[in-house]
Formats: sequence, C-alpha cells, structure tokens
Amino acid sequence: MGPDDDGYIGYVLSDVARLMRTVFDRRVRSLGLTRAQWLVLSRLYRRPGASQTELADMLEIDRASAGRMIDRMEKAGWVERRADAVDRRVKRLYLSVHAKRVHARMWAIAEATVDDALVPLSPLERARFSGLAVRVKERLQSLADVDLAAKTADADMRGIAAP
Repeated sequence: MGPDDDGYIGYVLSDVARLMRTVFDRRVRSLGLTRAQWLVLSRLYRRPGASQTELADMLEIDRASAGRMIDRMEKAGWVERRADAVDRRVKRLYLSVHAKRVHARMWAIAEATVDDALVPLSPLERARFSGLAVRVKERLQSLADVDLAAKTADADMRGIAAP
C-alpha cells in the first residue's frame, strides 16, 4: 500500500477522525456549541483547574488565541476564572454549572456518535479496535515525548529557549 491508495492507514485514520468531528459538530450544533467551544468544555471537564497556558497546550493553539476564546466563553457563562492558591498571577479555569449540564448532554451525543460509527463492528471487533487504538496512541505519546526531549536538549546545547 502506498500514498496513492485510499486504504493507506494514515489516510484512513485521518479521515475517520475528521468525519467523527464533522458528524459530532453537526449533532452538538443544537446545543449552541462551536467545535472550539466543545473542545474547551471537554478538556476542562477532564482537567478542571487547568491554567490558560495548559489549556492552550491541550488545544494546540497559542496562548493569546486561548485567552480570547476564554474571554468570550467567560462572558457567555461557560467558564469561570479563579485565582490560583499559590501564584496569584495564574488564573485557574473551571466549567460553570451551566457548562457542566451542557457537557453531560454533549457526552450523550458523543457516545451516540461513536456507537453509530461502530455499527459495522461486532462487540468483539469493537473491543479489539479500541485496544489496538490505545496501544498506537500510547506509542505515539512515547514518540512525542522522546522528540520533545531531544528538541529541548538540542536547544539547551545551543543556548536557546526550548519550544
């Protein structure tokens, strides 16, 4: 299999992820959420009290963009900023009560979307698929950590700031 083949694993994985996001986006639109907003809700649900910098890293966006998004979501009543107990310069982010209720509805939509996507698979195939995907994810996380460590070490040797 090569780069011209639609069955190439890289293309298939990318397409599956894109199509899952597209279907989910359409389904949560009725909740009044954009993709950026549901990503923030899902990240802060899993990591309540994250800082703006941590959230930017989780979303893979720059801090300024994250700050603007958080400002809009705070004004709309989705998130709350609270002072850090140790460092008063840092604001910790939490979902509002309203956002927690919306997240619960969003999660039900996410589960239905995954169930709909996996209809062609038997229960055994679903379990295998999930297990294999977790193993691949763990491997990629390990590779990303190694790459970051090498990049940081290289930057340290050159006397420049690491990424």
